[in-house]
Amino acid sequence: MSDEYSQPTLELSRTFEGWWLPRRPLCCDDDYSQLVRRSRTDALRCKHIEANPSALVNTIVVDIDDANAKAMALWGHRGMLPNWIAENPANGHAHAGWVLTYPVPRTDMARLKPLKLLHAVTEGLRRSVDGDEGYSGLLMKNPLSDAWDSDLCREDTYDLPDLVAALEEHGDMPPKSWTRTKRAREVGVGRNCTLFDEARTLAYRQVRRLPDRTPASSDLLREYVRRTCHEINASFPDPLPVREVNDTAKSIHKWITTRSRMWRDGAVANAATFVAIQSARGRKGGRGNKRDKQGNVQNAFKQKAELFGKEMMGQ
Repeated sequence: MSDEYSQPTLELSRTFEGWWLPRRPLCCDDDYSQLVRRSRTDALRCKHIEANPSALVNTIVVDIDDANAKAMALWGHRGMLPNWIAENPANGHAHAGWVLTYPVPRTDMARLKPLKLLHAVTEGLRRSVDGDEGYSGLLMKNPLSDAWDSDLCREDTYDLPDLVAALEEHGDMPPKSWTRTKRAREVGVGRNCTLFDEARTLAYRQVRRLPDRTPASSDLLREYVRRTCHEINASFPDPLPVREVNDTAKSIHKWITTRSRMWRDGAVANAATFVAIQSARGRKGGRGNKRDKQGNVQNAFKQKAELFGKEMMGQ
């Protein structure tokens, strides 16, 4: 490594500890069956540590399974160099980490847009280094462990828009259509987005079935959202942690009961609004169908007139 990209290990230790947020992270060495939560100090003695706390993401980690992983993470990455790289000296495989200035909540329904942007940026960074598609981002190589050859590549942290601009310039930002793929919905942060979107949609429908907006109905909704979130999570190949699912369910319930008009306006007003919206949509669709039918009739009449004219000319 050149001095341009790497810093002394002591500098890495000081900087990384300031970036890394988990207080009591999951950690282990080589045996993943021994994965447990330990204190922050004890976890930093392990080879693998939890990348982010359950409620926030401030470090994007990409797994590069290639003998030239370090070179792949650095070459052609002007404007989006990783902040650190932890390389396995035995095979050259590495984890590269990009640190965000402002952590992105992943259990807050009110901030779903930044979470989706984070998901797209993570995919873009993975593409930029040809990283492992199946990596969930839960555990990462501990850059402070003696088991890895680690380097500090950049001390300045990133804002998400800066990474978006750099990825777009390099042509690595995924298209919007990517979010509809199965892998985008079931891997990494995509699970959080899928959980939010599907659970909140079902929760909105459940609200319309509630007879009133009393505390008893709020309790029924809370239990419904919690159960629904866990059912959706169980469908993922690699489910989210139980605590994270519970936090997401709590956020959806809180947003509906404190900020949503469907709850604030009351059951009667909400039902009337829903009927009015559906009626308006039906009328709009009906007008469209009527215009289509009229257009078809006119086209058919025009075609018949042209055929009749040709026949008359032939006579």
